[in-house]
Amino acid sequence: MSYIPFPPVTPEIFSIEVFGMTLALRWYALAYITGLMAGWWLIRQALRTPRLWTVPPMREDQLERLLTWVIVGVILGGRLGYVFFYQPAQYLANPVMILRVWEGGMSFHGGFLGVVAAGLIFCRLEKIPALTTGDLFASVAPIGLGLGRLANFVNAELWGRPTDLPWGVAFPGDAAQFCPGVLTICARHPSQIYEALLEGLLLGAIVLWAVWRGGWLSRPGKVMGTFIAAYGIARFLVEFVRQPDAQFVSDGNPLGLAWQIHGWGLTQGQALSLPMIVVGLWFVIKARQPHSVAA
Repeated sequence: MSYIPFPPVTPEIFSIEVFGMTLALRWYALAYITGLMAGWWLIRQALRTPRLWTVPPMREDQLERLLTWVIVGVILGGRLGYVFFYQPAQYLANPVMILRVWEGGMSFHGGFLGVVAAGLIFCRLEKIPALTTGDLFASVAPIGLGLGRLANFVNAELWGRPTDLPWGVAFPGDAAQFCPGVLTICARHPSQIYEALLEGLLLGAIVLWAVWRGGWLSRPGKVMGTFIAAYGIARFLVEFVRQPDAQFVSDGNPLGLAWQIHGWGLTQGQALSLPMIVVGLWFVIKARQPHSVAA
């Protein structure tokens, strides 16, 4: 069987000993930091570009305060989303484990809801237009998504289902656990790379074009709706080749379907993505006609 060996990379960029403690910088943390900083910079550039606006929706000092809210929303939402969407029984039996974020376990859908909640509260407090703020969020979110999926690949986590395609990757660690009949090497879909290309590169190109060339900011909610729906579609499709979380897989349920009716089923990721597709399309359809975003 042809396959691609996993490259010689590790989750840690470097680590140092300080007062008997080991401090490490990981690719996953760097992906979060870079995505947030790049997003902040791009939104600031958009606010400084007069041709995009009749009246900019917020001041730069408000954007700086908003960044703090977004960081809190991403971390809290991502962690709590993983706890309640994927392993509620385990974490509720031992709530202290919820605080151990360094051990991994973040959910995009939870992080998305956390950012939405933080953004809505901030917009109400600061009296800025929520839909246009959502459009700005959506225009930069693919940066963090793409980098995060690349970091998942480096971490050798969230790999795909077994495959005999020539670009299958032999991931280290527990990747051979669900490969029937395979004792040593198990090639899997590099689903993290699929998602980086779809959710990061392709979706990023679409929303950036919509903001900087398409004039979509004149229709509040259109960019945001496009991002939400397109992410949902991309995630739904990749779930067909992505290995479900271990708690959903069993001898009677080898596909790891979390929701089944009359022989048909969905993975947990697909079930969480369907509402995003519906909500996103609703925002696109209801996007208002061009007018001042300050209205």
